[in-house]
Amino acid sequence: MVYEEEKVFEEAVIKQLIECGWESKVLRFLTEEQLIQNWADILFNNNRHRDILNECPLTDGEMQQILEQITRLRTPVRLNDFINGRSVSIKRDNPDDKPHFGKEVSLKIYDRKEIAYGESRYQIVQQPQFKTGPRLNDRRGDLTLMINGMPVIHVELKKSGIPVSNAYHQIEKYAHEGVFTGLFSLVQVFVAMEPEETVYFANPGPDGAFNKAFYFHWADFDNEPINNWEDVVKRLLNIPMAHTLIGFYTIPDDKDDTLKVMRSYQYYAATGIADKVTNKDWSDTNILGGHIWHTTGSGKTLTSFKSAQLIASAHDAEKVIFLVDRKALGKQSFDDYNAFASVGEEIQDTADTDILISKLKSDSHADTLIVTSIQKLSGVTRDAEGIKAADIDKIVAKRIVIIIDEAHRSTFGEMLSNIKNTFVHSILFGFTGTPIQDVNKKKDNTTASVFGDELHRYTLADGIRDKNVLGFDPYMVLTYPDDDLRQQVALMKAKASSVNEVIGNKKKEAVYFKFADRTQVKMVGEQHGKKYIKGIEDYVPKSQYEREEHQKAVLTDIIKHWLTLSRGGLFHAIFATSSIPEAVKYYRLFKTMAPELRITAVFDPNIDNEGGGSLEKEDGIVEILNDYESVFGPSFTIPSYDEFREDVQLRLAHKKPYNRVPKDKQINILIVVNQMLTGYDSKWINTLYLDKVMEYENLIQAFSRTNRLFGDEKRFGIIKYYRYPHTMERNIKEAVKAYSGDIPTGLFVDKLPSNINSMNYFYKEIEELFSDAGIVNFEKLPDENSERAKFAKLFKHFNLRMEAASVQGFSWSKTVYPVIEADGSETYITLLIDEPTYLTLVQRYKELSSGGGGGSLVDPPFEIDTHIVEINTDAIDAAYMNSRFDKFLKLIQQGEADQVSIDKTLKELHKSFAMLSQDEQKYANVFIRDVRAGNIVINPGTTFRDYISSYMKKAEDARIARIVRRLGCSEDKLRDFLDRKVSEDNYKEFGRFDELLNTVDIQKAERFFRANEQQNYKQYRLKMYINNYLKEFVLSGGIDPYSNIPSEEHPNPKQAENPSTEDTADTVVVEEDDSVPAETYIKTTVDNKKLRKWHSSSTALACMMETGSFAYVEQKVCLDDPKYVERQEDTGKMRLTAYAKDHEEECFLQFVEDDKGNLHYLRLPSSVADKEFRYSDYIDEDILTKYGLVNEMAKRMLEAIHEMEFGSALKELMSKRICNYSVNLLRSTTGLDNNTISKMWGGQSLTTVNVVSACLGIHIPFPVSSAMLELANIIFRMDKPPESNMTYIQLLTLRWASDYDDVYEDLKAEGMNELIKQPPQPKKK
Repeated sequence: MVYEEEKVFEEAVIKQLIECGWESKVLRFLTEEQLIQNWADILFNNNRHRDILNECPLTDGEMQQILEQITRLRTPVRLNDFINGRSVSIKRDNPDDKPHFGKEVSLKIYDRKEIAYGESRYQIVQQPQFKTGPRLNDRRGDLTLMINGMPVIHVELKKSGIPVSNAYHQIEKYAHEGVFTGLFSLVQVFVAMEPEETVYFANPGPDGAFNKAFYFHWADFDNEPINNWEDVVKRLLNIPMAHTLIGFYTIPDDKDDTLKVMRSYQYYAATGIADKVTNKDWSDTNILGGHIWHTTGSGKTLTSFKSAQLIASAHDAEKVIFLVDRKALGKQSFDDYNAFASVGEEIQDTADTDILISKLKSDSHADTLIVTSIQKLSGVTRDAEGIKAADIDKIVAKRIVIIIDEAHRSTFGEMLSNIKNTFVHSILFGFTGTPIQDVNKKKDNTTASVFGDELHRYTLADGIRDKNVLGFDPYMVLTYPDDDLRQQVALMKAKASSVNEVIGNKKKEAVYFKFADRTQVKMVGEQHGKKYIKGIEDYVPKSQYEREEHQKAVLTDIIKHWLTLSRGGLFHAIFATSSIPEAVKYYRLFKTMAPELRITAVFDPNIDNEGGGSLEKEDGIVEILNDYESVFGPSFTIPSYDEFREDVQLRLAHKKPYNRVPKDKQINILIVVNQMLTGYDSKWINTLYLDKVMEYENLIQAFSRTNRLFGDEKRFGIIKYYRYPHTMERNIKEAVKAYSGDIPTGLFVDKLPSNINSMNYFYKEIEELFSDAGIVNFEKLPDENSERAKFAKLFKHFNLRMEAASVQGFSWSKTVYPVIEADGSETYITLLIDEPTYLTLVQRYKELSSGGGGGSLVDPPFEIDTHIVEINTDAIDAAYMNSRFDKFLKLIQQGEADQVSIDKTLKELHKSFAMLSQDEQKYANVFIRDVRAGNIVINPGTTFRDYISSYMKKAEDARIARIVRRLGCSEDKLRDFLDRKVSEDNYKEFGRFDELLNTVDIQKAERFFRANEQQNYKQYRLKMYINNYLKEFVLSGGIDPYSNIPSEEHPNPKQAENPSTEDTADTVVVEEDDSVPAETYIKTTVDNKKLRKWHSSSTALACMMETGSFAYVEQKVCLDDPKYVERQEDTGKMRLTAYAKDHEEECFLQFVEDDKGNLHYLRLPSSVADKEFRYSDYIDEDILTKYGLVNEMAKRMLEAIHEMEFGSALKELMSKRICNYSVNLLRSTTGLDNNTISKMWGGQSLTTVNVVSACLGIHIPFPVSSAMLELANIIFRMDKPPESNMTYIQLLTLRWASDYDDVYEDLKAEGMNELIKQPPQPKKK
């Protein structure tokens, strides 16, 4: 279903939430104080019994104690522990609770196990009222979901067609404004939703940063994303899911001080394991529980921890043992588990087997979660020396769950067999990103046969699709040309030393030419059924790749591309070699060939391991440790090698204490053999160099060291492989097939030729878009939002391809790129766009967020990639334009250049202007005209961009000076605002705008606005005029809203310079030569045209009508008082009462006119005063107040809508309490349809036509309609077209009480009916 209005969508979501278990009574528009009271009521009901609250409600002081605790805790991480801590302590200060007065009591607030239990409350808050930071308007959210009175989930909604990014940007904006503080700091999870897409993410808190990489889509069990909003509500926000989401599936990571929320695949895995344990028959000796296949980098450690926590929390097992197979990984896992643990949860580490046995024997709940190594646990057997049989009996009798991480590694040997044989009644689970399958069996076993069936799968392809991990960009690098290797193998097989020796020998020729033929013997072997057909590389000896020429070729390639691939040293690389001796050789070779790079190496320090060469290895380790100390500082020895390895891991991952280490203390390249190619995570690694052959699980594990998410600078993991390259290419394909879930799409990014082709494609689409919009040289954005949205999408795709290509070898200086076809032939691709054109498109893209360069303050309805917006193009723009300007200038200065040449050069220069913003283009053209006219002397040292800046600076100075003259405000403070480039969100920060307002000279400002607003001017609105003028000026970047009004001249100097003075007779005479004819008439009836004419010329009449005290009804100007004017209940129309018609002098304004229809005097109704004013008198506010010309009804209306936003104010005015106008009545009166009225209630569709029509439709006096216009940011000024400007003012001051259809017909007769909505036409019978 399409939702054209956000309010309709909001109501649909509420309805669905209620159907999914949330309470049907919706809390609407509540303030924080009201929500605190709601929480207090729930706490009282859940704790009212005698031994806690003793039937005595919580006081404000006691609630304040709780709120103070929340304020102290402050961050979502600590508040997660608060929420899940089950209770909170207060000191009772309610004197009615005598037994507990002054004593501490503990209140139950939430229990994650009590799902949909009697004491659990699930409330929906619709549009909660948020407080913001100082000097900002308060906000209203969309939906907040509360459990037991605590706001734990906040939902922002957008209607159909608005991207979900607008919803999460709204959340980010609210957070920036300080909305999620106080009670709302308890929010744990945010949900951004539009009908076709939803993302959810954890609250990063006041100190954290929002990161789009961790905005997740919920998916089904098969990892298919769920997009429809109803399905999201049913699966993610239902009760009990929302309860468990807060209680179990949000994780406070103490190590990073970050709250995390589980992704859908983690949820399915954790609950799958927990369910298996719940249903376990502990007398059964079937130990196999199953395995989880979750790709590397997808958060397996968190999932396994949550599985363990769920099991322990449910008391379904007495021990949950988390096994790793290496000491380094064991410490890493223990640290992670400790960071994830909630307050009160303990994670037990085991330094040795004795400690492990004591923890296993322990009956303490604190010893439930244990982290140890597979080596230690495999030593706990009945025949192990030093272990008592009684201890073993006690241990194995317990309900034990064993979870093994990295289950593809050392789990197929004797150690796992020992564990299975000892813990015969336990249940065993395995986690792996690369399960062993039939194609790569180990000891004739697979992961499924060792651990049991697959419980959940989330493959590498799933992770890349969901943007949870990156794809790969692998490169084959040939250190030996294929033809050279083929010839050497052919000669070897022919048993010849040269080709000459082959020729003429039939036997040798047959063998030689067979291997030399690519069609008969391929570079890499192939499996045909059960038979393996060797390829050329199968005949190449290992020693070929141990030669120094190969090693130098490898390092030459690494060094050549280092700066590009590492993004100038931002990222680090791992270089995997085939053996420790080779690692040492490479280390030393790096020192010689690239001494500027910071290299180190890590491998197994056990002397007889990994490739032999024990003495050389020991010398190498000592050399590496010495160099490490001299470059990085810390000192290590061979006995402390484990500490060295940990230091390297922390440094490479930028973790404490190296999270802010300078570049000269960072490792560029780490050389390894086998270590750190599995299980090690660092988002700072983006490249893997391989000089070793790998396959299946080892290959994918190694590749995956590079694919952790980082940000825009890292689009994929880069792999370069050198040894047996064709064999490696085959191994990569086979591994991908095995571990992508048969969905290899997206695993490997496009290569350079493909990216160049894509750049050309998207550029042509952009070019066609601008051409169709009639725009040349991309000099401005298209006008239509749909066209801009398409450009935003196309350019984002273009930029993604270009950034990928930049890492792969793309350069603007190169326009033609070779492509190697499948048959070995070479073709070429020509780039269709040049750098200046690209920079022009960047400029246009930047303008999307500002409405096209015109200073718009409205967010565009499409997603803007801030990464692109931040691209700095100024230096390149300037160089390009200067070169074009110099060429133009030379032709001008020569004096003899032909016009064709000048026009051609001028055209090139104008084309370069497209790189500029719209304002810059305007001044560039002015400057060029001055140059051609000879009005400027060119300074050889001044660049073209400098001239543009100079012209813009002069124009800005003039605008600032004009405003300072008009308002008398501080020039320095005004300039400061323009320099800060403030926005609607922050212009009031730190009180700077108020300081600027305080510098205004009120007398100067009054003179200016009196002169320019003329009849519209009202003294009490002066502050608003000043505020709006300065606000619009600073927010637009210096655009003067009164730019077309002469600076030093006033349209009515007499009125401007002669403010009203009150004489003893309370009359103000402005015109001394006003003569009155002898024959005049007093009338109370006046038609619409005459009233408008008099209003335009009579200052006195304008002053009276602007008070809203008079209503023009039935051709009478009558005091607006229920005694004289009444609203008809059924139609809402204004009518004179019978009393008014019988007492004209008491309530009607009287007009003194001559026989030509000219107005001379106005006489007040007798109920007000026996008083006349000359038609030209200016009547100030004091005089009007003195005579009671203040509309009390209008005052009450203004009080009712005080501090409301437009939508709420309109709804309040339409309510039965005030105007009693239903939506249907307003629609039938004005023609505003239900959708438009609903949008206006939501603060949308606030066009001038809609707002004025609504004000006229519900008949509100001018002071109220004026306030509504202000709320809608609509200001009528004299610099707008005078017809519509004056007409609108007269409609709202004179005709507000008239029948709407009469107003429309009068406008129609004058050809101005487009100013308001057309009322519905009566149906023909």
